[in-house]
Amino acid sequence: MLPKLYAYSFLGDFILLYPVYTLLFSDTGLTVPEITSLFVIWVVAALLLEVPSGALADSLSRKALLVAGPLLGTAGFALWTAVPSYWAFAAGFVLWGAREALESGAFEALVHDNLAHTGRGERYAEVMGRARSIGLVATALAMAVAGPLFAGGGYVAVGVGSVLACLACAAVAATLPEHRAEPEDDDPHGYLDTLKEGLAEARRSPKVLRALLLVPAVTAVWGELEEYVPLLAQESGATTQAVPLLVLLLWVGATSGGLLAKRAARLRTRGLAAVLAVGGLALGVGAATGHPGGFVGIAVAFAMFQLGEVLADARLQRRITGPSRATVTSLAGLLTDVCTIVALVLYGAASLVLSHSALFVLFSVPYLVTALAMSRRTSPLPLPGDVPGK
Repeated sequence: MLPKLYAYSFLGDFILLYPVYTLLFSDTGLTVPEITSLFVIWVVAALLLEVPSGALADSLSRKALLVAGPLLGTAGFALWTAVPSYWAFAAGFVLWGAREALESGAFEALVHDNLAHTGRGERYAEVMGRARSIGLVATALAMAVAGPLFAGGGYVAVGVGSVLACLACAAVAATLPEHRAEPEDDDPHGYLDTLKEGLAEARRSPKVLRALLLVPAVTAVWGELEEYVPLLAQESGATTQAVPLLVLLLWVGATSGGLLAKRAARLRTRGLAAVLAVGGLALGVGAATGHPGGFVGIAVAFAMFQLGEVLADARLQRRITGPSRATVTSLAGLLTDVCTIVALVLYGAASLVLSHSALFVLFSVPYLVTALAMSRRTSPLPLPGDVPGK
Protein backbone atom coordinates (compact mmCIF):
# COMPACT_ATOMS: atom_id res chain seq x y z
CA MET A 1 0.00 0.00 0.00
CA LEU A 2 2.72 2.49 0.94
CA PRO A 3 4.24 2.98 -2.56
CA LYS A 4 0.75 3.69 -3.93
CA LEU A 5 0.03 6.06 -1.07
CA TYR A 6 3.25 7.97 -1.67
CA ALA A 7 2.56 8.09 -5.42
CA TYR A 8 -0.88 9.54 -4.69
CA SER A 9 0.68 12.23 -2.49
CA PHE A 10 3.26 13.08 -5.15
CA LEU A 11 0.86 13.28 -8.09
CA GLY A 12 -1.71 15.21 -6.07
CA ASP A 13 0.77 18.07 -5.58
CA PHE A 14 2.62 17.86 -8.91
CA ILE A 15 0.45 20.61 -10.39
CA LEU A 16 2.36 22.67 -12.94
CA LEU A 17 -0.17 25.50 -12.79
CA TYR A 18 0.65 26.21 -9.11
CA PRO A 19 3.44 28.76 -9.71
CA VAL A 20 1.75 30.54 -12.63
CA TYR A 21 -2.02 30.52 -12.14
CA THR A 22 -2.03 34.00 -10.60
CA LEU A 23 -0.20 35.22 -13.70
CA LEU A 24 -2.79 33.45 -15.86
CA PHE A 25 -5.55 35.39 -14.11
CA SER A 26 -3.70 38.68 -14.55
CA ASP A 27 -2.83 38.06 -18.20
CA THR A 28 -6.48 37.23 -18.88
CA GLY A 29 -7.30 40.75 -17.77
CA LEU A 30 -8.51 40.25 -14.19
CA THR A 31 -7.98 43.04 -11.69
CA VAL A 32 -6.51 42.49 -8.23
CA PRO A 33 -9.96 42.68 -6.55
CA GLU A 34 -11.28 40.10 -9.02
CA ILE A 35 -8.34 37.79 -8.31
CA THR A 36 -8.89 38.23 -4.57
CA SER A 37 -12.57 37.32 -5.01
CA LEU A 38 -11.49 34.06 -6.67
CA PHE A 39 -9.44 33.13 -3.62
CA VAL A 40 -12.46 33.85 -1.43
CA ILE A 41 -14.61 31.58 -3.61
CA TRP A 42 -11.97 28.85 -3.25
CA VAL A 43 -11.86 29.03 0.55
CA VAL A 44 -15.63 29.25 0.96
CA ALA A 45 -16.20 26.23 -1.29
CA ALA A 46 -13.79 24.15 0.79
CA LEU A 47 -15.34 25.38 4.05
CA LEU A 48 -18.90 24.54 3.06
CA LEU A 49 -18.00 21.02 1.91
CA GLU A 50 -15.37 20.06 4.50
CA VAL A 51 -17.45 18.34 7.20
CA PRO A 52 -20.22 17.00 4.90
CA SER A 53 -17.59 15.32 2.73
CA GLY A 54 -16.03 13.73 5.81
CA ALA A 55 -19.37 12.24 6.79
CA LEU A 56 -19.77 11.04 3.21
CA ALA A 57 -16.41 9.27 3.43
CA ASP A 58 -17.48 7.54 6.65
CA SER A 59 -20.86 6.43 5.28
CA LEU A 60 -19.72 5.42 1.79
CA SER A 61 -16.26 4.68 0.34
CA ARG A 62 -13.18 6.69 1.27
CA LYS A 63 -11.33 5.38 -1.77
CA ALA A 64 -14.14 6.57 -4.05
CA LEU A 65 -13.74 10.09 -2.69
CA LEU A 66 -9.99 9.95 -3.22
CA VAL A 67 -10.65 9.00 -6.85
CA ALA A 68 -13.30 11.68 -7.29
CA GLY A 69 -11.16 14.47 -5.82
CA PRO A 70 -8.43 14.51 -8.50
CA LEU A 71 -11.10 14.13 -11.21
CA LEU A 72 -12.67 17.36 -9.99
CA GLY A 73 -9.23 18.93 -10.20
CA THR A 74 -8.94 17.61 -13.77
CA ALA A 75 -12.20 19.32 -14.73
CA GLY A 76 -11.21 22.60 -13.10
CA PHE A 77 -7.76 22.83 -14.68
CA ALA A 78 -9.16 21.80 -18.07
CA LEU A 79 -11.71 24.60 -17.79
CA TRP A 80 -8.99 27.15 -16.96
CA THR A 81 -6.91 26.00 -19.93
CA ALA A 82 -9.69 25.78 -22.51
CA VAL A 83 -11.75 28.88 -21.74
CA PRO A 84 -9.75 31.28 -19.53
CA SER A 85 -12.22 33.80 -18.12
CA TYR A 86 -13.42 35.00 -14.72
CA TRP A 87 -16.34 32.59 -14.54
CA ALA A 88 -14.23 29.67 -15.71
CA PHE A 89 -11.68 30.49 -13.01
CA ALA A 90 -14.46 30.80 -10.41
CA ALA A 91 -15.91 27.42 -11.41
CA GLY A 92 -12.43 25.92 -11.31
CA PHE A 93 -11.88 27.16 -7.78
CA VAL A 94 -15.21 25.70 -6.68
CA LEU A 95 -14.06 22.37 -8.09
CA TRP A 96 -10.66 22.78 -6.45
CA GLY A 97 -12.26 23.53 -3.09
CA ALA A 98 -14.52 20.50 -3.50
CA ARG A 99 -11.48 18.37 -4.25
CA GLU A 100 -9.71 19.49 -1.10
CA ALA A 101 -12.83 18.83 0.96
CA LEU A 102 -13.30 15.32 -0.48
CA GLU A 103 -9.70 14.36 0.21
CA SER A 104 -9.49 15.95 3.67
CA GLY A 105 -10.51 13.46 6.31
CA ALA A 106 -10.97 10.62 3.84
CA PHE A 107 -7.22 10.43 3.18
CA GLU A 108 -6.17 10.37 6.83
CA ALA A 109 -8.92 7.92 7.78
CA LEU A 110 -8.08 5.53 4.94
CA VAL A 111 -4.38 5.53 5.83
CA HIS A 112 -5.06 5.03 9.55
CA ASP A 113 -7.51 2.16 9.13
CA ASN A 114 -5.42 0.41 6.47
CA LEU A 115 -2.37 0.51 8.74
CA ALA A 116 -4.44 -0.67 11.71
CA HIS A 117 -5.84 -3.53 9.61
CA THR A 118 -2.33 -4.81 8.91
CA GLY A 119 -1.17 -4.37 12.50
CA ARG A 120 0.98 -1.34 11.74
CA GLY A 121 -1.14 1.37 13.34
CA GLU A 122 1.82 2.68 15.32
CA ARG A 123 3.45 3.76 12.02
CA TYR A 124 0.74 6.32 11.20
CA ALA A 125 2.81 9.39 12.12
CA GLU A 126 5.82 8.07 10.20
CA VAL A 127 3.77 7.29 7.08
CA MET A 128 1.88 10.58 7.08
CA GLY A 129 5.10 12.50 7.69
CA ARG A 130 6.67 10.89 4.63
CA ALA A 131 3.53 11.40 2.54
CA ARG A 132 3.41 15.11 3.33
CA SER A 133 7.13 15.52 2.70
CA ILE A 134 6.70 13.81 -0.68
CA GLY A 135 3.90 16.25 -1.47
CA LEU A 136 6.21 19.18 -0.68
CA VAL A 137 8.91 17.73 -2.92
CA ALA A 138 6.33 17.32 -5.71
CA THR A 139 5.32 20.97 -5.42
CA ALA A 140 8.96 22.09 -5.55
CA LEU A 141 9.57 19.92 -8.65
CA ALA A 142 6.44 21.30 -10.27
CA MET A 143 7.81 24.81 -9.76
CA ALA A 144 11.09 23.77 -11.38
CA VAL A 145 9.43 22.06 -14.35
CA ALA A 146 6.77 24.72 -14.93
CA GLY A 147 9.30 27.38 -16.01
CA PRO A 148 10.83 25.56 -18.98
CA LEU A 149 7.50 24.03 -19.96
CA PHE A 150 5.80 27.42 -19.89
CA ALA A 151 8.61 28.90 -22.00
CA GLY A 152 7.96 26.27 -24.65
CA GLY A 153 4.17 25.97 -24.61
CA GLY A 154 2.67 28.73 -22.48
CA TYR A 155 -0.35 28.28 -20.26
CA VAL A 156 -1.73 25.49 -22.43
CA ALA A 157 1.33 23.32 -21.79
CA VAL A 158 1.29 23.72 -18.00
CA GLY A 159 -2.50 23.33 -18.00
CA VAL A 160 -2.35 20.05 -19.90
CA GLY A 161 0.45 18.85 -17.62
CA SER A 162 -1.71 19.62 -14.56
CA VAL A 163 -4.67 17.74 -16.06
CA LEU A 164 -2.50 14.68 -16.73
CA ALA A 165 -1.12 14.73 -13.17
CA CYS A 166 -4.66 14.78 -11.76
CA LEU A 167 -5.74 11.90 -13.99
CA ALA A 168 -2.71 9.86 -12.91
CA CYS A 169 -3.50 10.67 -9.27
CA ALA A 170 -7.07 9.39 -9.67
CA ALA A 171 -5.79 6.23 -11.35
CA VAL A 172 -3.45 5.54 -8.42
CA ALA A 173 -6.27 6.17 -5.93
CA ALA A 174 -8.38 3.52 -7.66
CA THR A 175 -5.73 0.91 -6.77
CA LEU A 176 -5.53 1.76 -3.06
CA PRO A 177 -6.86 -0.88 -0.64
CA GLU A 178 -9.61 0.14 1.75
CA HIS A 179 -10.22 -1.33 5.19
CA ARG A 180 -12.08 0.30 8.02
CA ALA A 181 -12.83 -0.43 11.64
CA GLU A 182 -16.23 -2.04 12.14
CA PRO A 183 -18.76 -0.08 14.24
CA GLU A 184 -19.41 -1.44 17.70
CA ASP A 185 -23.10 -1.96 16.95
CA ASP A 186 -24.78 -3.74 14.05
CA ASP A 187 -27.08 -0.89 13.06
CA PRO A 188 -26.56 0.61 9.61
CA HIS A 189 -24.91 4.03 9.56
CA GLY A 190 -26.29 6.36 6.91
CA TYR A 191 -24.95 9.78 6.00
CA LEU A 192 -26.91 11.76 8.62
CA ASP A 193 -26.25 9.21 11.34
CA THR A 194 -22.55 9.27 10.57
CA LEU A 195 -22.44 13.06 10.55
CA LYS A 196 -24.25 13.30 13.90
CA GLU A 197 -22.07 10.59 15.44
CA GLY A 198 -18.85 12.28 14.37
CA LEU A 199 -19.93 15.66 15.75
CA ALA A 200 -21.16 13.99 18.95
CA GLU A 201 -17.83 12.23 19.52
CA ALA A 202 -15.95 15.52 19.23
CA ARG A 203 -18.39 17.13 21.66
CA ARG A 204 -18.64 14.46 24.34
CA SER A 205 -15.00 13.39 24.57
CA PRO A 206 -12.70 16.03 26.12
CA LYS A 207 -9.63 14.17 24.87
CA VAL A 208 -10.91 14.09 21.29
CA LEU A 209 -11.93 17.75 21.50
CA ARG A 210 -8.50 18.84 22.80
CA ALA A 211 -6.73 16.84 20.10
CA LEU A 212 -9.08 18.26 17.48
CA LEU A 213 -8.43 21.86 18.57
CA LEU A 214 -4.68 21.29 18.58
CA VAL A 215 -4.66 20.62 14.82
CA PRO A 216 -5.69 24.17 13.77
CA ALA A 217 -3.54 25.64 16.56
CA VAL A 218 -0.47 24.00 15.00
CA THR A 219 -1.40 24.20 11.32
CA ALA A 220 -3.21 27.46 10.55
CA VAL A 221 -0.62 30.14 11.32
CA TRP A 222 2.44 28.79 9.54
CA GLY A 223 0.29 27.75 6.59
CA GLU A 224 -0.80 31.38 6.27
CA LEU A 225 2.70 32.83 6.77
CA GLU A 226 3.98 30.75 3.87
CA GLU A 227 2.11 33.02 1.44
CA TYR A 228 4.12 36.05 2.60
CA VAL A 229 7.59 34.52 2.60
CA PRO A 230 8.65 36.14 -0.73
CA LEU A 231 7.62 39.56 0.60
CA LEU A 232 9.61 38.99 3.79
CA ALA A 233 12.61 37.96 1.70
CA GLN A 234 12.48 41.14 -0.36
CA GLU A 235 12.10 43.25 2.77
CA SER A 236 15.13 41.56 4.33
CA GLY A 237 17.31 42.76 1.46
CA ALA A 238 17.38 39.65 -0.74
CA THR A 239 17.67 40.24 -4.47
CA THR A 240 14.88 39.09 -6.76
CA GLN A 241 17.14 36.28 -7.98
CA ALA A 242 17.80 35.13 -4.40
CA VAL A 243 14.14 35.02 -3.32
CA PRO A 244 13.43 31.60 -4.90
CA LEU A 245 16.48 30.16 -3.12
CA LEU A 246 15.23 31.41 0.25
CA VAL A 247 11.78 30.00 -0.47
CA LEU A 248 13.40 26.69 -1.41
CA LEU A 249 15.30 26.72 1.90
CA LEU A 250 11.99 26.85 3.76
CA TRP A 251 10.59 24.02 1.64
CA VAL A 252 13.64 21.93 2.58
CA GLY A 253 12.97 22.72 6.23
CA ALA A 254 9.32 21.71 6.03
CA THR A 255 10.20 18.52 4.15
CA SER A 256 12.77 17.52 6.77
CA GLY A 257 10.19 18.12 9.50
CA GLY A 258 7.86 15.56 7.97
CA LEU A 259 10.68 13.04 7.71
CA LEU A 260 11.43 13.45 11.43
CA ALA A 261 7.99 12.09 12.35
CA LYS A 262 9.24 8.50 12.64
CA ARG A 263 11.74 9.41 15.35
CA ALA A 264 9.37 11.80 17.10
CA ALA A 265 6.28 9.58 17.05
CA ARG A 266 6.74 8.57 20.70
CA LEU A 267 6.98 12.12 22.03
CA ARG A 268 4.64 12.84 24.90
CA THR A 269 2.62 16.01 25.33
CA ARG A 270 5.50 18.02 26.78
CA GLY A 271 7.75 16.78 23.99
CA LEU A 272 5.28 18.11 21.41
CA ALA A 273 5.11 21.35 23.40
CA ALA A 274 8.91 21.60 23.14
CA VAL A 275 8.71 21.12 19.36
CA LEU A 276 6.25 24.01 19.08
CA ALA A 277 8.31 26.17 21.45
CA VAL A 278 11.48 25.63 19.42
CA GLY A 279 9.54 26.44 16.26
CA GLY A 280 8.06 29.61 17.73
CA LEU A 281 11.42 30.84 19.01
CA ALA A 282 13.19 30.04 15.74
CA LEU A 283 10.50 31.87 13.77
CA GLY A 284 10.64 34.94 15.98
CA VAL A 285 14.42 35.17 16.12
CA GLY A 286 14.86 34.42 12.42
CA ALA A 287 12.35 37.07 11.36
CA ALA A 288 13.65 39.64 13.84
CA THR A 289 17.11 39.67 12.25
CA GLY A 290 15.78 41.50 9.21
CA HIS A 291 18.52 39.76 7.20
CA PRO A 292 18.41 36.92 4.64
CA GLY A 293 20.52 34.84 7.04
CA GLY A 294 17.54 34.78 9.37
CA PHE A 295 15.81 32.44 6.93
CA VAL A 296 17.87 29.61 8.40
CA GLY A 297 15.98 30.10 11.64
CA ILE A 298 12.66 30.31 9.79
CA ALA A 299 13.52 27.06 7.99
CA VAL A 300 14.07 25.42 11.40
CA ALA A 301 10.71 26.82 12.48
CA PHE A 302 8.94 25.39 9.43
CA ALA A 303 10.54 22.00 10.12
CA MET A 304 9.19 22.05 13.68
CA PHE A 305 5.74 23.19 12.56
CA GLN A 306 5.50 20.48 9.89
CA LEU A 307 6.57 17.90 12.47
CA GLY A 308 4.07 19.29 14.96
CA GLU A 309 1.31 19.15 12.35
CA VAL A 310 1.96 15.46 11.67
CA LEU A 311 2.12 14.62 15.38
CA ALA A 312 -1.07 16.57 16.12
CA ASP A 313 -2.87 14.65 13.39
CA ALA A 314 -1.56 11.33 14.75
CA ARG A 315 -2.71 12.34 18.22
CA LEU A 316 -6.22 13.01 16.92
CA GLN A 317 -6.40 9.74 14.97
CA ARG A 318 -5.43 7.68 18.00
CA ARG A 319 -8.07 9.31 20.17
CA ILE A 320 -10.97 8.78 17.75
CA THR A 321 -12.80 5.59 18.72
CA GLY A 322 -16.06 5.76 16.77
CA PRO A 323 -16.74 4.89 13.12
CA SER A 324 -16.91 8.56 12.02
CA ARG A 325 -13.15 9.02 11.76
CA ALA A 326 -13.20 11.03 8.54
CA THR A 327 -15.96 13.27 9.89
CA VAL A 328 -13.99 14.21 13.00
CA THR A 329 -10.83 14.72 10.93
CA SER A 330 -12.73 16.94 8.50
CA LEU A 331 -13.99 18.99 11.43
CA ALA A 332 -10.36 19.66 12.33
CA GLY A 333 -9.79 20.69 8.72
CA LEU A 334 -12.78 23.03 8.86
CA LEU A 335 -11.46 24.72 12.00
CA THR A 336 -8.04 25.01 10.38
CA ASP A 337 -9.57 26.77 7.36
CA VAL A 338 -11.48 29.17 9.61
CA CYS A 339 -8.36 29.98 11.64
CA THR A 340 -6.37 30.47 8.44
CA ILE A 341 -8.91 33.01 7.17
CA VAL A 342 -8.76 34.85 10.49
CA ALA A 343 -4.96 34.86 10.37
CA LEU A 344 -5.00 36.18 6.79
CA VAL A 345 -7.36 39.00 7.72
CA LEU A 346 -5.28 39.93 10.77
CA TYR A 347 -2.06 39.86 8.76
CA GLY A 348 -3.54 42.00 6.01
CA ALA A 349 -4.89 44.56 8.47
CA ALA A 350 -1.72 44.69 10.57
CA SER A 351 0.46 45.04 7.46
CA LEU A 352 -0.84 48.60 7.15
CA VAL A 353 1.22 49.59 10.21
CA LEU A 354 3.82 46.82 10.70
CA SER A 355 6.64 45.42 8.59
CA HIS A 356 6.64 41.81 7.42
CA SER A 357 9.45 40.93 9.83
CA ALA A 358 7.48 42.39 12.73
CA LEU A 359 4.40 40.43 11.67
CA PHE A 360 6.35 37.16 11.48
CA VAL A 361 7.63 37.82 14.98
CA LEU A 362 4.10 38.60 16.16
CA PHE A 363 2.72 35.40 14.64
CA SER A 364 5.33 33.34 16.48
CA VAL A 365 3.51 34.16 19.73
CA PRO A 366 0.56 31.76 19.22
CA TYR A 367 3.01 28.84 19.07
CA LEU A 368 4.69 29.88 22.28
CA VAL A 369 1.32 30.27 24.00
CA THR A 370 0.18 26.84 22.74
CA ALA A 371 3.44 25.26 23.89
CA LEU A 372 3.08 26.84 27.33
CA ALA A 373 -0.51 25.63 27.68
CA MET A 374 0.46 22.10 26.65
CA SER A 375 3.45 21.98 29.01
CA ARG A 376 1.11 22.65 31.93
CA ARG A 377 -0.90 19.53 31.11
CA THR A 378 0.25 16.17 32.41
CA SER A 379 -1.67 13.93 29.95
CA PRO A 380 0.75 12.20 27.55
CA LEU A 381 0.52 11.77 23.85
CA PRO A 382 -0.94 8.33 23.10
CA LEU A 383 1.89 5.91 22.48
CA PRO A 384 1.91 2.78 20.34
CA GLY A 385 0.01 0.12 22.21
CA ASP A 386 -2.08 2.57 24.23
CA VAL A 387 -5.80 1.84 24.47
CA PRO A 388 -7.58 4.54 22.41
CA GLY A 389 -9.64 6.91 24.45
CA LYS A 390 -8.04 5.92 27.76
